[in-house]
Amino acid sequence: MPATKTKKTLGILAIAGVEPYQVKKDEEYMSPEQMEHFTTILDSWRTQLREEVDRTVDHMKDEASNFPDPVDRATQEEEFSLELRARDRERRLIKKISKTLKKLEEDDFGFCDSCGIEIGIRRLEARPTADLCIDCKTLAEIKEKQIIG
Repeated sequence: MPATKTKKTLGILAIAGVEPYQVKKDEEYMSPEQMEHFTTILDSWRTQLREEVDRTVDHMKDEASNFPDPVDRATQEEEFSLELRARDRERRLIKKISKTLKKLEEDDFGFCDSCGIEIGIRRLEARPTADLCIDCKTLAEIKEKQIIG
């Protein structure tokens, strides 16, 4: 696995304060322990994102100034615009995390939405909101490139 993916995976797990899941011998896929593991990861990740959104709102309230200099005002507006775009992406991610948590509650987590096979523990730790197995995701990306390109 490339170093960036490893760091990202460890980052998501670190947010939740958990280690990579160690599958026990003869353990069934998506056992209650595995479900709890992913619930912890997703809950922690969602909480962290919500806290960042709150910090941004507080920061923008505190920093909002009416600068007399148009260049200073434009700089601040551009910074706020970038922050708001980042928060919008995070808002969409929070929705996706909530949708994934609902799948966990309904015992519909960890299986590919397209073909139904197991997505896999390591892939889910790297991207807990994944809803496609690696083969179906690769195929979807190839199709997307053909449509765009």
